Amino acid sequence: MAIKQTAGHDRLGRFAPQFAHLNDDVLFGQVWSREDELSARDRSIITCAGLMSMGLFPQLKSHMAMAKGNGVTRTEMVALITHLAFYAGWPKAWSAFDLAKEVYGEGRDSAATPSKAGTEPDSGPYPLGDPADGPNFTGHVWLHPLTGPDAECSASNVTFAPGCVNRWHTHPHGQLLIVTAGLGWEQEEDHQPRRLEPGDVVFCPAGVRHWHGASGRSSMAHIAVTPASKGQSPVEWMEFPDPDQVAALG
Repeated sequence: MAIKQTAGHDRLGRFAPQFAHLNDDVLFGQVWSREDELSARDRSIITCAGLMSMGLFPQLKSHMAMAKGNGVTRTEMVALITHLAFYAGWPKAWSAFDLAKEVYGEGRDSAATPSKAGTEPDSGPYPLGDPADGPNFTGHVWLHPLTGPDAECSASNVTFAPGCVNRWHTHPHGQLLIVTAGLGWEQEEDHQPRRLEPGDVVFCPAGVRHWHGASGRSSMAHIAVTPASKGQSPVEWMEFPDPDQVAALG
């Protein structure tokens, strides 16, 4: 399923609102959502091929990260660049490979989701739960509640697909994260991103902007403990972190 894009509104909503509307609501909201005609995976392959051919490398890097989230494997991306080298030019292929190494890494085919059974990401000691994809995530995510809906403090095991992160957000009473599987990243505003591994515990104070999610090379699961907030939302969502900076973390 195509993920709702807000880059236009986030970056150009005040300066060029019509362009922001066309980018988010038409290009991504209408064209990319027509998966009955072309899947998001196929659209990513076509888009990356077009951007490489034109030499638009900043945009290519962002779309490579999107392609990875849409299921394009490292092997497929390497084959795409190699094929286009004979049509678009050898120097462009060298530049594209540098970006692909940043997005996919140099190891095994990291776009393939790490799995206990070959098809699902590692959710740690808890069940994977139900899909929870939505506009606040850049890719696929699953949620397994550990507490009931009326609990004063909610706890859930949240599993992110490789490369999937959430938006900057705040919690009125803070949030505790306990990493149970995989590798990931978390960043609080005005701090450097911190690498997350199983056993790591992170507490983000009340009202502090932060984001978190999986490494580009692995899925990541954590228990998210969030105190209930009577009369107000337990989370306030904001813009996505810069996709180039997230991709560069690996």
